Amino acid sequence: MDGRDLVRSMRVVGSAGAAQGLRTVRAAWRRRRADATGLPARGGERARVPGQMQEVEPGPGGGTVRFSRSELRIQVAVNGAVFWGWDGAGPEPSYALAGRCPEADPRAVLEPDKDGGWRVVAERVTVVVSRHGAIEVRTPGGVTVRREQPPRWWEPQGGGPGRWMQRSEVAADARFFGLGGRASGPRLRDGTYRLWNTDPGRPFGRGDDPLYLTMPVQVVVADATTHLVFHDTTWDGTVTLREGEEGAGSGHDRAGTSTLRMDGGSLRCWVMVGTPARVLLAWASLTGAPALPPGWALGHHHARWGFGSEQEVRRVVAGYQERALPLDAVHLDIDHLDGHQVFTVDQERFPKLPVFADELRRDGIRLVSIVDPGVKAAPGNAVYDSGVAEDVFVRDASGRVVEGVVRPGEAVYPDFTDARVRTWWGGLYAERLAQGFSGFWHDMNEPTSFTAFGESTLPRSARHALDGRGGDHREAHNVYGLCMAQAGHEGLRNLLPEERPFVFSRSGWVGLQRYGGAWSGDVATGWPGLRASLSLVLGLGLCGVPYSGPDVGGFDGSPSPELYLRWFQLGAYLPLFRTHAGPRAGRREPWEFGTEVLEHARVALVERRRLLPYFMTLAHLARRTGAPYVRPVWWGAPEDRALRDCEDAFLLGDCLLVAPVLDPGADRRAVQLPRGLWYDTATGKAYEGPGQVLVDAPLARIPVLARAGAVIPVRGEDGGLELEVWAPARGRTGGGLVVQDAGDGWDEPEIERYVVRWKGGRRVVVEREGEDGVREPSHPVRVRGLGGPSQT
Repeated sequence: MDGRDLVRSMRVVGSAGAAQGLRTVRAAWRRRRADATGLPARGGERARVPGQMQEVEPGPGGGTVRFSRSELRIQVAVNGAVFWGWDGAGPEPSYALAGRCPEADPRAVLEPDKDGGWRVVAERVTVVVSRHGAIEVRTPGGVTVRREQPPRWWEPQGGGPGRWMQRSEVAADARFFGLGGRASGPRLRDGTYRLWNTDPGRPFGRGDDPLYLTMPVQVVVADATTHLVFHDTTWDGTVTLREGEEGAGSGHDRAGTSTLRMDGGSLRCWVMVGTPARVLLAWASLTGAPALPPGWALGHHHARWGFGSEQEVRRVVAGYQERALPLDAVHLDIDHLDGHQVFTVDQERFPKLPVFADELRRDGIRLVSIVDPGVKAAPGNAVYDSGVAEDVFVRDASGRVVEGVVRPGEAVYPDFTDARVRTWWGGLYAERLAQGFSGFWHDMNEPTSFTAFGESTLPRSARHALDGRGGDHREAHNVYGLCMAQAGHEGLRNLLPEERPFVFSRSGWVGLQRYGGAWSGDVATGWPGLRASLSLVLGLGLCGVPYSGPDVGGFDGSPSPELYLRWFQLGAYLPLFRTHAGPRAGRREPWEFGTEVLEHARVALVERRRLLPYFMTLAHLARRTGAPYVRPVWWGAPEDRALRDCEDAFLLGDCLLVAPVLDPGADRRAVQLPRGLWYDTATGKAYEGPGQVLVDAPLARIPVLARAGAVIPVRGEDGGLELEVWAPARGRTGGGLVVQDAGDGWDEPEIERYVVRWKGGRRVVVEREGEDGVREPSHPVRVRGLGGPSQT
C-alpha cells in the first residue's frame, strides 16, 4: 500500500465527510486493483529502428519501402495529402476518417533519389525517404517542409503494445499551433504537451495542461509554407515542442523540433501542405465536414449549474425579456435531473417541463439539456435496467461491469466504441425530446470518474469493443467522447430526420466536428481565463472543430463588472456565445453588474443578433471548405512573422478583425493589421496595413475592424437580410460570399457571390455574379467607409 495514497484517502473522506467521499476512495483502490490484475506486466523491452533499406515496391500514389527491420508504406492522395505508415499500418480503420480515405493520386511516381534513397513525386508535394528511414516532405520547388528522423520502437519482450518515438524537424522560423484545446496557446511555446483527454477536476487557467480535448494534430506555420501533421493514434502520449532559432551559434539556423512519444498504437501519419485555407480544406475532406448548427444555436445562450427550479429559470428569462435583451437558448445543468441521473427530470423542481419548454419556444427560446455518460448503478433506474438488459456497459478484464463515481453516486459507463451501444444510447434521446429539449450538451465524457487519488477516469485495463477490433481503455479513452457525440448525433437524426441536431461536447477527438462542436469546460474566472478562452477556440478551429466557445464570465467565482463585460464582448464574436457558471459562482446575468455594464452588454447582444446572417454564412462555408469561423490573423498571410506572433486578436471570417480587450483597465490597445485597408466599424476611421496601429477600446466596446471591400450579410432593421459593404480603397475592388439559411433542415442553399468596385471614381457599385452574368444584388445594400455611412 502506498502511504501517500492512504493519506489522500483519509483527507478526501474528512473533507467530504459523507458517502461520496468514501465512494471516491473505494473507486480509486478499485481502479488500482483492476489495472494491477488486468494489464500485462511490463518487463524488459527491446529497442528497434528501421535498419537499412532493402527494396521498394511501387503502388498506387507511391509504394512500399522495406527495411531490414521494418516496412514503410507511402501514399499521396489526389488532394495532395500524404500518408505514411510503418510496419504495415494503413489509413484504416481510423476513428478520425470520415468514410474511406481519399483516392490515391495516379500521377504520383516512386523513383530513385540520391544516396540510395527513394522519393515519391506528386504535383503538390515530394516525399523523400532515406536509406535509413528518414522522411522529408518537400514543396514542388524543393523546399523541405518537414524532416522525420528514423523512428524508434520499444517492444516488450513478453508481447503487447510497444512504445514508439518520432522526432521531427521544421524550419527555424516555424511556429506551432493546434494539439486540440490548449489553454496556453494559440501559439504553442517550447514545452511538453500531453495527449490524454483529462478532467483537471477544478477550474483551469493558462498554465494547466492537458485539458478535456486533446488531438495529435499540429499546424506548423513558416515563411515557406504552412503544413498540418496528424499522427493517427488514440493512445496516451506527449509532444515536446522546441521552436528553432535563426542564425544560432556560428551563423547557422537551428531547426525547430517536435518529438512525439506514444505508449502504443500504430505509427501512421498524414501531412497536408499549402496555404492555411488549402490545408484545412484537405483536412476536412479527410476527417469530415463540420456539422451545420441550427440557426438558433448561433444566437445567445444562458446557462447555469444551480438554476434549481422552473421558477428560477422563469425569473431569468423574464429578466431578459423585460430588458429587451436577445436570448435564444437556456441550458439546464444536472440540477434539473432526478438525483443527477441522466435522462430523468426532477418532477418537484420542474413539474411541467414539456409545457414550459413549449412556452419558451413560442418566445423564440430553446431548451438545451446536459447529458452525462455515467449511469447510476441502481436497479429501478430505467436507463440502468435497459443497459443491463442490452449488455452495453464497459467491463473489466475479468468480465465484471466497471463501476466509477460521478454526481449520482456509483455509476456504470456505456461502451460507445460499440455500434450497437451507440444505437441504444441514441434512442434514449427520445425522452429528452419529449421533455421539450432542442439541443444537447455532453459533459463528463473524458470519461470522468471521481477518485480520491490517481487518474479520474476508468481503469486502463477496462475492455472496449473498438468497433470489432477489441482492446482496452488505453486505446479507447481519447475517443470515448467522440463516440458519444456520434451516438447522440446519429440518434437525433433518426428521431428528428427533418431537423439538424445540435450537440456540443466537453471531450472528443479528431473528427468531432462531424457530430457537433465543443466548449471550453470549466475555465477559471480571471483575466488569464479570458485569454485562455480565445486560445481554446482558435486552437480547436485549426484542428478542424470550428464551432466552440467558453463559459463567458468563467466557471467559478465572481468576475468584476469590467472582466465580465470584456468576456461578454469577446463571446459575442465567438461561434458558441454562452454565459455559464458553477453552483458556488456569482450571477452571470448582465443586469447583475450594474446599469453601465447592462447597457454595454445590450450593445454586444444587439450586434450579435445583427451579425447572425454572417455567422450562418460562416457556418455554411465551414461545412463546405473546413475554414473555421474564428481564424488567426495570419490566416491570409502566414508569411508575415508579426502576424504569426499575434495572439490577442482574430479574424471572424474574411471580413472582420476582432481585437478583444484582455487586460484590466485598458481603454486603448494595439492591433496588428494584415495587409490592406481596414475600417474601425465604430468610428469609420481607416487604417492601412500591414503594421500595428493604436485604436480606442472604451468600456462600451471592443475594437472591430472591417476589411475594405468586404460584403457582410447582416440583419436589417426590418428583420430582413441586408448587405453591409465596406468601400474598397480607391482604384481597388472587393467582394464577398453570402449563404442564406433555408431553415433548420438539410437544404443546401446556394452561395451568392458579390463583387464591389468603384464606378467613375465617385460611387461604389455592388453586383452579384452568377452563371447568367452580373446583375443587381437581391438584397438592400448599405455602403460604409470613406466619409462615413451612405446609401446607394
